[in-house]
This record gives sequence, C-alpha cells and structure tokens, in this order.
Amino acid sequence: MRHRVLVVLAAVVIGSALAAASASAQLPVIYNGALGYSHASPTATPPGANNFSCKPSAAHPRPVILVHGTFADMSDSWQALSPLLANDGYCVFALNYGSYDGSGAVGVYATGDIAQSAAELSTFVDRVLAATGASKVDLVGHSQGGMMPRYYLKFLGGAAKVNTLVGLAPSNHGTTLEGLFTLAGYFPGASALTGTVCPACEQQDAGSPFLTSLNAGGDTVPGVNYTVIESANDEVVTPYTSAFLSGPNVTNILLQQQCALDQGEHLSMPYDHIADADVLSALDPAHPVRLACTPVLPVVGG
Repeated sequence: MRHRVLVVLAAVVIGSALAAASASAQLPVIYNGALGYSHASPTATPPGANNFSCKPSAAHPRPVILVHGTFADMSDSWQALSPLLANDGYCVFALNYGSYDGSGAVGVYATGDIAQSAAELSTFVDRVLAATGASKVDLVGHSQGGMMPRYYLKFLGGAAKVNTLVGLAPSNHGTTLEGLFTLAGYFPGASALTGTVCPACEQQDAGSPFLTSLNAGGDTVPGVNYTVIESANDEVVTPYTSAFLSGPNVTNILLQQQCALDQGEHLSMPYDHIADADVLSALDPAHPVRLACTPVLPVVGG
C-alpha cells in the first residue's frame, strides 16, 4: 500500500513539473507599443517566428506570416502577435521587405515600390510552404502590410496560396500625405524618406494610380477570407473608414464598437490586446476568443 502511495505521489510530482516546464516555455507577450517599437532592428526576428522546422498541427494547419507596415520592421512590429500566435500553437513567420535606397540597413523598411514588395512576399510565401508542407498560409499585416498582400493576391497568383488575410489598420484605399508624415514622425530617420525616396508613400496617397489599379473591379478576389480591424482614432489611415473592404467573405471590425475603453490608434494596433484577440478569432473562426474590454491607450496599446 505504501509503495502504491509513493508511486501516485511521484506521478503527481512529475506531472506538476512537466506542467511547470510547459508554462515556463510560454513566450512573453508584450502588450506595450513603447517597449515593442524599441526593438527596431535591421535583422532581428520577433520571438517565436521563423522556425523553418515547424510543422503545422491539425488544430492550426496553416502557417501564419506577419507583414509589417511602412517605415517599420518585423522585430519592432510583432513583439506581441508573434509570441501570442506561437504560444497558441501556430507556426509563425515574419519578413522584412521593401528596403529602398539602403533604408533597410537602418531598420526602415516598406518604403520601396509596393509591387516589388508583393513579389518579395510571394517568394517568402513559397519558402514557407516548401518548409512546412502546408498547402496555404494565412497573412496578418499592419498598415501597408495589410494592403500590400492584396496586390499579391490579385496579380501574382497569391489567391491560390492564401486562406485568410487579416489587416490591422490597412491602407486599403489610401490615406493623405499628412497621415504618412504623421506616421514617419514615430520612426527615427523616416521623416527624411517621405519624399522621392519613398515610392510606397506616394503609392499609398488616396487616388494614386497604384491604388486605382489595385481596387479596380472590386476589393477582393474569390477564395480568400478577409478581416479588417480598425480604430476610429486612426490618425495615419484617414479617414479611418478607408481601411474597410467591400465584397464577399469580408468582416470589418471597428474596435470602439467592441469596447469603448479601447482608445488605441494606428501605431498601437499590433500591441492592442483586443485587436490581437480579433486576429486569433479571424484565423480560427470555429474557436472565437472572448474579448476582455479593458483600457487600451494610444501608441502604447495595452
């Protein structure tokens, strides 16, 4: 009897140790834009991303690729969503794209021609699919990173390789130059790039030839699910309603309609716990995440 009790106690101790080890393996999720954007880097990978030996599970069969926005990089954009997704069991990947005239050397990306950036995304998607064995990926992008993939879907054959595109404050129908100058002010060195050395800035101006071509014939392509998550306080994509899409398989979410305490804006979007919960629900709609309506601050998030 005593031996049996010892065996049971040993099993409990081992089980507790394994549970503790599993808990300790969880990556920290930084819901703080001030800390997140301090990780700016020309080369660093966000926590939990770019493990090319990762194999998707039955629960999450599609790898998730994170696509940063104008002037940003994959490290400073995804200190929350990358570890959050990895902790949830996803294979997570991220890339830097759109370096122009050497801007990437100082960690300022997504300033180059958007069509070329979409080609870079196409190459990266193919690399992820080859490594993981998956048939499709899901894309999550912030700002330009939520709009640029639509060029890939429409013109570069991406619709056959993407199941879901989630945009966080995407510049789908452009913005004003004032909005782009506002964005540049948040990133050291970016203000000097908003003129002729930032083709992507001119292409995101509302009514530009690039956006006219992108949106001609409808906002969406068949076979892809779209979710747009936006804030009424967006000071970069203006008016904020220009982020939203029209068409089949589209879900447009305004954060303030979900929670009046969410006062986040454009920059805080990747570090907004409510927006990030919406991302999880968009990627796995069969298992929606229950939202916690607690305060979110401009820029900082929370």
